[in-house]
Amino acid sequence: MNAKYDFLIIGSGIIGLTVAFTLKKKNPRAKILILDKEEDVAFHASGRNSGVLHAGFYYTADSLKAKFTVAGNRTMKDYCRSKGLALNECGKLVVAQNEEELQKLFELERRGKTNGANVSIIDEQRAREIEPNVKTYKKALYSPNTASIDPHQVCQSLKDDLKKMEVNFSFKTKYHGHTGNVIHTNQGDFEATKIINCSGLYADKVAQDFGFGKKYTMIPFKGIYLKYTKNTTDIRTNIYPVPNLKNPFLGVHFTKTASGEIKIGPTATPALWRENYQGMFRFNLSELLSTLFYEAELFCTNAFNFRELAVEEMKKYNKNYFIHLAMKMVRSIDSNGFTEFTKPGIRAQLLDKSRLALVQDFVVEGDNRSIHVLNAVSPAFTCAFPFSEFVLSNYVLT
Repeated sequence: MNAKYDFLIIGSGIIGLTVAFTLKKKNPRAKILILDKEEDVAFHASGRNSGVLHAGFYYTADSLKAKFTVAGNRTMKDYCRSKGLALNECGKLVVAQNEEELQKLFELERRGKTNGANVSIIDEQRAREIEPNVKTYKKALYSPNTASIDPHQVCQSLKDDLKKMEVNFSFKTKYHGHTGNVIHTNQGDFEATKIINCSGLYADKVAQDFGFGKKYTMIPFKGIYLKYTKNTTDIRTNIYPVPNLKNPFLGVHFTKTASGEIKIGPTATPALWRENYQGMFRFNLSELLSTLFYEAELFCTNAFNFRELAVEEMKKYNKNYFIHLAMKMVRSIDSNGFTEFTKPGIRAQLLDKSRLALVQDFVVEGDNRSIHVLNAVSPAFTCAFPFSEFVLSNYVLT
C-alpha cells in the first residue's frame, strides 16, 4: 500500500489540474495525488482542443455553462497573464448566411447579455472594420472578450505550479478498480479520504464502478482542424457561423490561435471507440460494439437529428467540402492554403441512455467518499477555474 492521501484525483486534464490547484489554494496542507494513465498531463481533450476562451453567449441562463463561462474567461486570462503565457485577445464574429440565421443572432445576443457577456449586434460595415475579410448577411454578433490561449502550455504551467505546491503525480498509472477508498492500479494501490474522478473519456466507467452515472454512457466525437499555412494575416479574428442550438457543436469556423496562426474546423464526426484518433490506435472491441450499438440506435430513431448530423459530418472528410464551409464566411481566401491537418481530438460527450439525448451541460455526481465529473464538455477549458470552485464547494468540501 502506498501512502494515504486526503484527495486522490483521477485524470490530469484541465479539470483535474484546476481542481487540485483550487484545493491547494483553499487547504495548503492537503495531501493530494493525481493519477493519469498517460505519460504526461493533457494527453487527450485538454491538450487537443481549439484553445478558444469562450465569452458565454451560447448557453441558456439556467445552465452551469452560462454560470461559469464569463467568470472563467476572465480567470483564465488572468492566469495566463500572471504566468506570461500566450494570450491572443482577438475577439470573435458570429456571422449569418440568411434571414433565419440573422434572427438567431439576436437570440445569441439575448442569451449573452442575460449571462453577463459583453456582446453586441453590429452592422456589416462595423464587422468589416474589425475583420476586413468577413462576409455576413446584414449583421454580425461581436464578442470582444473571446480570446485564444495555448491549452497545452496552460496545462504544463499548472502541473509546474502543482509540483511546487507539493502535489504528487503518478503517470502511466491505470485505474483498475477500487475497494472502498483504496484505488487499484497497475502501479499498486493508493488510498485517499476522497476520490475525485476527472477522467474525461472514461469518467462514466469510473463513476459506474462507484455506483454513479448509471443512466449515462460516453459517445465519442472526433474533431479535426485544418491549418492555413499560406500566411497568418488573411484572418484577424475568430469567425464562427450561427450554430444549431439543438446540439452542442458550433460548426466549422475560423480560429485565430494564440500564436496567430489560422485554422478551420472542427469536425464532430461520430468516432468508433473512445480513443479512435486515427487508424487502429488503441482499438477496443468492446467499446466499438457499445459505441456502434448506441450510434445505430440514435441513427434509427434520429434522436436530436443525429442522422442528419452524422451524414453532414461524414461529408467533412472531403477536404474540398470542409474548406467550402469555411469559405462561405469570408470574402476571399486561398483554398490551396489549407494544407496541414492538426492532431485529432476526441470530445467526450455524455449520452443520457434513458432519453437518447446528448447531455448539454456539466454533470457531477457523488457522495462523501467519491465525486465524479461526468460531463465536462466545451467550454470546460474556459470554465475550469470557477467550475472547480463549484465542484469543491458543492461536492468535495461539504
